[in-house]
Amino acid sequence: MKVIAHIRSDFPTKFGIPHQSGRIQELKADIIFEPEYRNHEAFRGLEEYTHIWLIWEFSQAVRKEWSPTVRPPRLGGNVRMGVFATRSPFRPNPIGLSSVRLESVEFSEKYGPVLHVSGADLMDGTPIYDIKPYLAYVDSHPEAAGGFTDQIQDHKLKVEFPEELLKKIPVEKREALLAVLANDPRPGYQKDPERKYGMSFGSWDIHFKVDGEQLRVLEVFNTFTN
Repeated sequence: MKVIAHIRSDFPTKFGIPHQSGRIQELKADIIFEPEYRNHEAFRGLEEYTHIWLIWEFSQAVRKEWSPTVRPPRLGGNVRMGVFATRSPFRPNPIGLSSVRLESVEFSEKYGPVLHVSGADLMDGTPIYDIKPYLAYVDSHPEAAGGFTDQIQDHKLKVEFPEELLKKIPVEKREALLAVLANDPRPGYQKDPERKYGMSFGSWDIHFKVDGEQLRVLEVFNTFTN
């Protein structure tokens, strides 16, 4: 297996990354290929597709040992499920699969072909092994059962983001950040209303609390200047 590319996203750490790809379309990311794979011919026809599959490595979850069961955060972290019945990163082989929207294919003088995508659930710098076109007529199954995930409430938090703090975030990044916060970036088992959470997004640290269905942003720091 060879790493063909790495992704550039606004998530320098795992905390806050959406639990599934395509969940937050406002998130933008770029796929930068290794020099060996910057051959324009390898991308011929790719721009005709609207979505692609990314096959990648859970680079922060590589372990020598594996467990047959895991504790999905969305089940509170107390219920064990078979690893093959989950999308946990802690697997015999730390391989991830994500479907993302292909916004455009750019041919850069510095990086060669660059893929601009939206809806990615990958940490910044994640190694990518392969890219394949998404084919709706065989890849989409709206009638499919979702196992234990069908029982999980798909809720959104109400975000209170003071204007003076929101102004610290570039305009083009605000919509994505608000969507990430509304998606509830906390692990499913953390519900303490007094706990103060910190999430990195791009070059900013966002500190917040969650009480019930209300998320309140407390502080915003630029990590390059603070």
